[in-house]
Amino acid sequence: MTEFEKMRSGEMYRFSDAEVLASVQHATALCIKMQTMGVEDSEYRQTIEELIPGIPKSSTVCPPFHCDHGHGIKIGENTFLNYNCTMLDGGLITIGNNVKIGPNCQFYTPQHPFDYEERRKPIERALPISVGNDTWLGGGVVVCPGVKIGNRCIIGAGSVVVHDIPDDCMAAGNPAVVKKRLR
Repeated sequence: MTEFEKMRSGEMYRFSDAEVLASVQHATALCIKMQTMGVEDSEYRQTIEELIPGIPKSSTVCPPFHCDHGHGIKIGENTFLNYNCTMLDGGLITIGNNVKIGPNCQFYTPQHPFDYEERRKPIERALPISVGNDTWLGGGVVVCPGVKIGNRCIIGAGSVVVHDIPDDCMAAGNPAVVKKRLR
C-alpha cells in the first residue's frame, strides 16, 4: 500500500512522501490562484472544479479557501462555504446537500501520534469527517478528526466539535455539546 493509500484509509502514513507532497503542492498552487478571484470571476469555476473534482455547479466555495489536497473533499448540491474556510483533507471530508458553512470554519482530519517520540517523526493518521444534509455551521466552527455531524443540525458559532453530533441537534461550545433536539 502506498503512503497516499495509507493516508486515505486512516492508517499511519509518512506525510513527507513524494506523492503526498506533490498532491499538497498542486492544491496549494490552486488555492493561491483563488486568493485573487471572486466567485463571479471567469476562471473561478474552472479552478474550483480542478481543486475539488466533482463539486456541483449549484455549490459555492468562497475564496479565500485553503486545503491540503482538494480531491479529498466531497461537496453535495446547493452547499455554500463562506470565506476563509480551511479543510485539511488527508482524510476524506464529506459535506452533504444544502449545507451552510460560515466564515472561518476549519475541518481537521490529521491526527498526530499521542506518543511524543512518535510525534517527532513525519507520520500521522487522517480520520474522515462528515457533515450531513441541511446542516448549518456558524462562523469559526472547528471540526476535529473523525467527527460525524448528522443531518439537519446547527452548530453554534465558535464551537469546537470533538465528538459525533446526532441528527436534528443544536450543539455549541468548546467542546461542543448538544444543547437541544430540533425535532
